[in-house]
Parts: sequence; C-alpha cells; structure tokens
Amino acid sequence: MSLAATIDKILEKHDSLREQMLQCAGDSEAFIKLSKEFSDIEDLVLVISNQRKVQQELEKLHKMMEDPNLDPELQKLVTSEIDALKNSALQLEKEIKLLLIPKDTADEKNAIIEIRAGTGGDEAGLFAADLFRMYHKYADYRSWKFEILHTNESGIGSIKDASACISGNGVFSYLKFESGVHRVQRVPITESSGRVHTSTATVAVLPEAKEVDLKIDETDLKIDVMRASGAGGQHVNKTESAVRITHIPTGIVVVQQDERSQHMNRMKAMKILRSRLYEMERLKLHSARAENRRLQIGSGDRSERIRTYNYSQGRVSDHRINLTLYKLPQIMEGEGLDEIITMLIEADQANQIANFHGED
Repeated sequence: MSLAATIDKILEKHDSLREQMLQCAGDSEAFIKLSKEFSDIEDLVLVISNQRKVQQELEKLHKMMEDPNLDPELQKLVTSEIDALKNSALQLEKEIKLLLIPKDTADEKNAIIEIRAGTGGDEAGLFAADLFRMYHKYADYRSWKFEILHTNESGIGSIKDASACISGNGVFSYLKFESGVHRVQRVPITESSGRVHTSTATVAVLPEAKEVDLKIDETDLKIDVMRASGAGGQHVNKTESAVRITHIPTGIVVVQQDERSQHMNRMKAMKILRSRLYEMERLKLHSARAENRRLQIGSGDRSERIRTYNYSQGRVSDHRINLTLYKLPQIMEGEGLDEIITMLIEADQANQIANFHGED
C-alpha cells in the first residue's frame, strides 16, 4: 500500500473512532477502549494535518509563481519560501513514516545483559570485566538501576561471564544493538614485550520478560541444586544453594549461585531463563516479518562482530555503521557510549524509513 493510501486509511480510522466515541459515551468500558485507540494515532494525525497544511501552502505559492507579472523581488521571496516548505514537507513525511513503522513491543522493557569472555585467555576475561563496568557506568549515566544477577570471576579482576538486570525507562530500546562480539586491541598487563593482543568478549542483551509475557511449563524444567563454588573451586558455602535450571525443549541451561539462598538463586535463574526464551520467540516473529535481516543494524546474533576498541589509538569503531570515535576513555566511562547508541538508533530509523512500504 502506498504512503498516500495508508494516510487516507489512518484518517478514516481517526474519524470513525471519534464517531464511535460519541455514540458510546454511556458505555464506560467501550469508551475507554476506543479512547486508547484514538490516543494511539492522535500524534500521527497531527503530523499528517501539518503536512497537508504545508502542501496547501506550496500549491498557493506555485500558483503565484505562474503569474507572469509577479514582481522580481517578490518572486525571489516566494522561491525561498517554496524551498523552505519543501524541506518541511520532506521532514514531515519522514516523521509520518517513522510513526507508521511497527514498534518493537520489547522497546519499553527492562534488559538482561549477559557478557562472556571470548578468545584471548586472561585478557579476554579482563576485557569482559571492562565491558561489564562500562554498561554499569552507562546505566548510572542514564539514571537506570543496575542489578548484578551473576558474576563468574576468574582472578586478577577478570570474569568468565556475568549478567545484570538493567531497569529504567525504555532500557531495551537503547541497549538492543549492543548484542554481538566486541573486540579489543591492546597490550595486556601480563605482556612484558609490549606486544598488542586481540581479544574478544560476547554481549547478549535480552528484554526482561515477566510471567505475563511468557508462561513456562514446570514439566519442561529440570532443576538441580548443588553447592556454590567460587574461583579456584573453593566453596562459597556448605549448603546446596546453587541452582541449575535446564529448559528441556530448548536445551537452555541457566546456573545461578551468587545468592546464599537457594530460593533467591532460583528466582534469578528463572528471570534469566524467561528472558532468553522470550527473546527467542521475539526474534522468530521478527524474522518472519523481515524478509532480509541484513537490512537491519545487527541481527542480535552474539556471533556477529560489531565493535572494536583500540587502546593504543584511543578509538572505538562500530563496524555496522562505519563509525569511528577517538573517545575510548569517555566511552569506557559510560557517558561516551551514549553517542554511539544514539547514532545506531538513528541509523536504524533511517533504514526503516528508507524501506517503508506502508500498511498491508
């Protein structure tokens, strides 16, 4: 369906909802439902109205330009006004397309972030720890809550893997493009010759799923309890507080041992499991809607290399949008990361606008 036909359909719906609201004023339940639908498209209708006003103004000015007796000075002013209105019309059209693009239902959710050391031995573990701190600081910068769910430390300040729940306004919409392989190029602290090493860590960002989002059948779960163990195999405590939950249909395994209470470890493990299953279903649905995943700013696949952090040059490069910033310290402190994320969001929106086909 063309954009013009889609706009006509939206305006018809807007008029119809207004009429239905007037007719069912005595039915509070129906009125509330209709009011929500009406409110959901109100912003879009306002932009459409503004665009039509601009088009009407353009038509008037074009008619003025057809007058052979038009004063040359006035002609210049009209030409300038036409150019300005054309730019306004283009911006309003982009805004309309953006408002018409189906929203990611997970955007307003909190996020579960999971980080794992990749290739590179101890240096990969140190880099994974650096990334975990970076996201913690970014959460602080945006005034989000950062709750550590799990950390598996491996000594010298490195981690094998770690996870956290980040809560706040629209967290997932900001962090969803962070999933993938992050690569670091630097001289490890254990390197005496000063040689630069390349190491990796993987990041997975999942929308936090509530019980209302996803029901898990208890019969699909295999739950094991064990003693929690720390770095080097030392027991953290002598009770069987650690929990391992296996989701039998998918084979997903979640281990949680950071809490001393078996009940708390089970709650955290279920939170992670539910979010992983929800993300699997969300991506299946998204893949069915998108014919070509390559058009997107990253598929969310943790095997996709997305970014390189080069310490000797003080730069960070995001390979998906060909962005390089020489602000590595600020990015690792969290605040500078906001610039990359903002540009990723803008690139994704521009891509969706460019591939807009209207409503089916």
